[in-house]
Amino acid sequence: MELIDQHTKKIMEGCKERAREAGLRFDDETLEYIVTNRDLLELSPKVMIPTLYDYWVHDVEVLKEKGKYELYPGNPYETVINTRPAISYYNDNNPDWLNVMIFYHVLGHIDFFQNNLYFRRTWDDDFTGQALSDKRLIARLRSEHGRWVDYVIEFTRGIDNLVSYHSELARLNQPAKPTYSPRLDFYFDVFLQQIKQVSINDYVKEIQRYNESVQLYGEGSVSEDAFFADIERKHPEFENLFKKSLEHAPAHKKDLIQFLMDHSEFLQKNEHKWMKQVMEVVRNTSIFFQPQIRTKIMNEGWASYWHETLFLKDDRILGHEVDFARVNANVTALPRVGLNPYALGMRLFYYIEDLAEKGKYSFEFRKLTDTEEREHFDAHTGRGKDFIFHLRENFCDFTFIYTFVDQDFVTKNKLFVAGRRLNQARMVWEYYVKSRKAEDYRQMLLDALYHPPHIQIDHHKSQNGSLYLFHSFEGKPLVAEFIHNTMLGIEYLWGGPVHLETSEIVSVTPSPDALAIPGQPPQELEPPKIEWQRVLYTMEKRKLTKKKI
Repeated sequence: MELIDQHTKKIMEGCKERAREAGLRFDDETLEYIVTNRDLLELSPKVMIPTLYDYWVHDVEVLKEKGKYELYPGNPYETVINTRPAISYYNDNNPDWLNVMIFYHVLGHIDFFQNNLYFRRTWDDDFTGQALSDKRLIARLRSEHGRWVDYVIEFTRGIDNLVSYHSELARLNQPAKPTYSPRLDFYFDVFLQQIKQVSINDYVKEIQRYNESVQLYGEGSVSEDAFFADIERKHPEFENLFKKSLEHAPAHKKDLIQFLMDHSEFLQKNEHKWMKQVMEVVRNTSIFFQPQIRTKIMNEGWASYWHETLFLKDDRILGHEVDFARVNANVTALPRVGLNPYALGMRLFYYIEDLAEKGKYSFEFRKLTDTEEREHFDAHTGRGKDFIFHLRENFCDFTFIYTFVDQDFVTKNKLFVAGRRLNQARMVWEYYVKSRKAEDYRQMLLDALYHPPHIQIDHHKSQNGSLYLFHSFEGKPLVAEFIHNTMLGIEYLWGGPVHLETSEIVSVTPSPDALAIPGQPPQELEPPKIEWQRVLYTMEKRKLTKKKI
């Protein structure tokens, strides 16, 4: 693995200038490496982070990828990772025109990483440096504790999809110090409005009185004490109510890994405290990669949109338009069955930009009922690019799909949900167009998105050294074959019995499979009837039991 040569770096710098002129924003420093196929096979299990900690599963993945490559050899065009500086990898046999296309694609990714709000936890991080520090830490712990380090990694990775990513993201928006003291918040938000239920006029008078105190004494504890001196005379019960509110203030909800590190008596013992360092490494790594999992369609669509938009305007590719069309078609083709995030995301951005450019996301357009008027409506707003830049900054895959995949988009791109039927004459399964409705296609996409189970810690039922976990059922059961090993790991880290309340399928009444009847459309079938029941798993002394609730 080596840095690209100066000739290729000059091409990249030229791409950066054109990308910035188009509105993309990213750091000046980037690193581009030339890698062999062998390098890529070894980096893939580590999510392309060369400094990620070593783990036996990575070696297994390398062997698997080598076997696949021998059967189906191919050359990936690029890979980019969200670090500071951003790092990208390239094959050594790319011609210049192809590098132009690839560099634009990479810059689209970097712009997304460094501006999308779901990545804001990573904006100030040098993850390759942090990963190297973690790798050295785990190597040192292995020399001291041997294979037990890998057991802790295994057990923690079994629950690393349960990290509180959104809670971590929300905490980044909180100011280092509250704008107002908790006592002021309680007085204005709770005491006056909920307890005393004062009139709006009296409430405004109190605000004015506080402002006068600030003008007289300046912001700080002096003005606050002067303000509350009068309140203590009028409402002697205030201080007592305020102190009680602090005692019952809701604590920050912790994810399962956090909770185990903070409350497991087993992990608090001196001889086991080293395990918490390993768990923290696994947890931080998982949180770092969460935004990439949650923005796959948007991220790839954004990069594809820009590599196509900028490449076609670049004079350095003259004479290679056909070559570009061939490569681009392979990357951004919409499959008839299945999902290509590059193709879907790119077409959604083009579609949204066109509607925003014509002003079709306005109330004026929404109130139109005439089909002809809606089709030919064009306010010439010139805001299409601004609109998609706003989406790039604020949306994730779920909000992107839920908001913008409508019937016009599905119809325009000839999208559909595929069904399956049995051809009895030929005894083969056939796929057919099951639905062209936007709501069905949108739901199919949403079902394919990353959505880990919502498992909470029930503090009231966690008694006598046991840990009680509650699975908030959302229509998808836990994978039964993983429950034993996962709960075994939790029991070890907790140091006591672990209970898991969840829902399981009791019975399924299947519908008959759709039959291919010559000359007739596929029959509409009733969905299978599923009965659920709540069950309680208990892992105690490495033995798993299950009972109905």
